[in-house]
Amino acid sequence: MPLITILGPTASGKTTLAAHLAARLGDAEIISADSRQVYRGMDIGTGKDLADYTVEGKHIPFHLIDICEAGEKYNLFRYQQDFHAAYDDILSRHRQPILCGGTGLYIESVLKGYKMEAVPENPALRERLKDLSLDELKIILEGYKTLHNVTDLDTPKRAIRAIEIQAYYREHGTLEREFPCIDSIIVGVSISRELRRQRISERLRRRLEQEDMVGEVRRLLERVPAEDLMYYGLEYKYLTLYCLGQLSYDEMVRQLEIAIHQFAKRQMTWFRGMERRGFTIHWLDGTLPTEELVESIVHSS
Repeated sequence: MPLITILGPTASGKTTLAAHLAARLGDAEIISADSRQVYRGMDIGTGKDLADYTVEGKHIPFHLIDICEAGEKYNLFRYQQDFHAAYDDILSRHRQPILCGGTGLYIESVLKGYKMEAVPENPALRERLKDLSLDELKIILEGYKTLHNVTDLDTPKRAIRAIEIQAYYREHGTLEREFPCIDSIIVGVSISRELRRQRISERLRRRLEQEDMVGEVRRLLERVPAEDLMYYGLEYKYLTLYCLGQLSYDEMVRQLEIAIHQFAKRQMTWFRGMERRGFTIHWLDGTLPTEELVESIVHSS
């Protein structure tokens, strides 16, 4: 059976589906396609939900979660390497790989077989940009590309790195084919916008009120500089601002909730773009019982 890819926006239930599918197949292992779950100690804010990988008392093997320290800068170049190491290992043991996640760029890049070139730092460029405002950096970045990934503008440091990467690509070219394309059955988990918003809001409150996401961020701030921590996505950006006293608790919750809703919308925009770029995604109704979804995938594979 070819690679099975399960994708969907945040809070769609894709990880639960992947784990139950793996349990049903009996010889399957999951490769994560999440750009933030690679970091150890960043559990609540990244939504690892590791309990999902246990189905009826059986542990489902997973890969590319907790593989580097918070504070490191993981990127697509490293993901390409790590994905293929995990994928080849699973195949060598005659087991079924399942790719699961919501980072569309990671998913698309490994299925297409492209590898992004590692981009070195450019000290001279960084020196020229270091005193510019975020608005000024945005104008420069827009000169290189259409800004689909607005997280590039979360902080000046992140914007400078994005400009650095684009400047390098303009000079050296962007892509080189190093890996073969991978044949994959792609399953998308679809839920309505209203249900998605409801799940996101409920999950955010649970993580704040029951799982102590604030405490996780405070612990991370003891070893990771605030600006670096904000690099790791929405939850860490807004909770860091709250911990630093720059946002009230209620304002943090309000802004973070809005930002996560917008992020989920961008995820769906990316997946729809994949379809326009030639990928066939078999969308399933995420509100159906998990076992029904699993059987649908098994019988169509």
